[in-house]
Amino acid sequence: MQANTLPKALVNIAGKQPDRIALRMKDFGIWRDITWKQYLENVKFTALGLNSIGVKRGEHVAIIGENKPEWLYSAFGVMSLGATFVGVYTTNPAKECEYVVGHSDSVVFICEDEEQMNKAFIFRKNTPNLRKIIVWDMEGLRGLEDPMVISFDKIMEIGREAGMEAPALYDTLVKEGKPEDIAGIIYTSGTTGPPKGAMLHHEGYLWVGEQAAKVTTASVDDESISFLPLNHVYEQIFDMMMHMTVGHTVNFTENTDTVMNDMMVVSPTIFHAVPRIWEKYYSAIVLKMADATWFKRTVYGLAVKIGAKYNNLRLAGKKIPLPLYVGYQLAYFCVFWKLKERLGFDRTRLGFSGAAPISHDILKFFQSIGIPIREGYGMTETSGVTHMGGEFDFKLGAVGKALPGTEVKIGESGEIIVRHKGIFKGYYKDEENTKEALEDGWMHTGDVGEIDEDGYLKITDRLKDLIITAGGKNIAPQYIENLLKFSPYINDSVVIGDKRKYLTAIIVIDEENVVKFAQDAKVQFTTFATLTRTEEVTDLIQQEINKVNGQMAKVENIRKFKILDKKLYTEDGEVTPTMKVKRKSINEQFADLIESMY
Repeated sequence: MQANTLPKALVNIAGKQPDRIALRMKDFGIWRDITWKQYLENVKFTALGLNSIGVKRGEHVAIIGENKPEWLYSAFGVMSLGATFVGVYTTNPAKECEYVVGHSDSVVFICEDEEQMNKAFIFRKNTPNLRKIIVWDMEGLRGLEDPMVISFDKIMEIGREAGMEAPALYDTLVKEGKPEDIAGIIYTSGTTGPPKGAMLHHEGYLWVGEQAAKVTTASVDDESISFLPLNHVYEQIFDMMMHMTVGHTVNFTENTDTVMNDMMVVSPTIFHAVPRIWEKYYSAIVLKMADATWFKRTVYGLAVKIGAKYNNLRLAGKKIPLPLYVGYQLAYFCVFWKLKERLGFDRTRLGFSGAAPISHDILKFFQSIGIPIREGYGMTETSGVTHMGGEFDFKLGAVGKALPGTEVKIGESGEIIVRHKGIFKGYYKDEENTKEALEDGWMHTGDVGEIDEDGYLKITDRLKDLIITAGGKNIAPQYIENLLKFSPYINDSVVIGDKRKYLTAIIVIDEENVVKFAQDAKVQFTTFATLTRTEEVTDLIQQEINKVNGQMAKVENIRKFKILDKKLYTEDGEVTPTMKVKRKSINEQFADLIESMY
């Protein structure tokens, strides 16, 4: 069977390596292995169960739940029928779930537990196409009698019986799948306005998986860890696209709070995260060393200096003097190796940062201690990636070269425009936005960038986020924000200044690190809000801003700032689920605070 759809690829891999570990799930503290044979069986029973309750080719099925094997069984079961899965963020309130389920015309709502099911109960009267609600975890729901609700276990049982009655049915359904069929509809997180449903096809998913696997030199022996939202295209690159290309092992964490502990047990060979995670790791290291003994601090400080010097020369392609080479090897084996082991990176050959820009200082730091992080660039509409840095073929400050077979050009306004086999089919029920984004197969990204003489792409900012000051100066806020977030005391920053005389910033402090600072400095506070208003914390943040101002041109300096007395939450519409700030929302919600700085 030619692997031109995701379910066909699953059938092929399961046939080649039935007894290898495909998925590993941590459940109640115990790791459970799932072979490729078991993976395929579970998908088969899910598909046949859905088929038995009337899900047809071309229909849409919504899925909401944390990262679990059941998420993939559900998605692949849906796709096996020639239907389309629609991912929903677990953090979405009932109203946002209603929008996605209603707009996508989903006929089934597959959810994790009672909490997510209750959201469907709120909106089901407003979504007439919805016929069934399927629940993975029925804890607390055993006595529930509702004609719309059925357990996932029951669906699997129905599917198992259907498979016994018609052994060839699953293969027949899968064979009918075509590469141009829509595999999934991913609703963009919507930094401006309501989310749009990007329609991604099987050919695009598999093509991106193949190209990404080439660049990362991924193999069947690799292990990754799954904890970013599975309905986001970034996680799907590793758990679906590359997974169905190379057949590596995907490890599911118990929950988002256990990621760092699970990292130490799994020690994945490839690790992908959003910038916020890498920033957290960096802050944890810096503050842990600040509390260490004088001897350990001294040795660590010396090792970091040697590492930075070594990697600066290496990145510049210059010859490394023998004493420095020997010094780095000593620093690595005496300090960095132990550090990597404690963090769970001792087997990691490549780390990836995506979904948002990351500070280059963070990348330099990890490169120096022997954890190579590569940036990637792409969008939901490009099936996740168009550019990616490889193990050896990379350049700091750039997001890599275009994937093989990708065409790239820079528009008159500096906009990045791309075309490859993974470009989406358009936005569901939205011809206007589709025409605006797609032109002769070319995707207009809305990002500003430049390609250097070696073919590496550098992202400047979002086209709509560029700041033009009252003096007419063009400023890219993301670069300044990333420098600010390099501070262990700053969790988020939003630079303001469009049509203004000077730049200001809204700062969200890192609670854990600033609380520790306050305790060490004996600062009096009672709540997070009172902590943000103390003179000592204001002075601390001013010092961090001064460090950044010293690296920038005068026109790019932050003249004033305000510390928010709250964190930014997806539920409040302030950040996306991948922690990208929604600028429009911030400007609206904190308009008075912004005006006070001018």
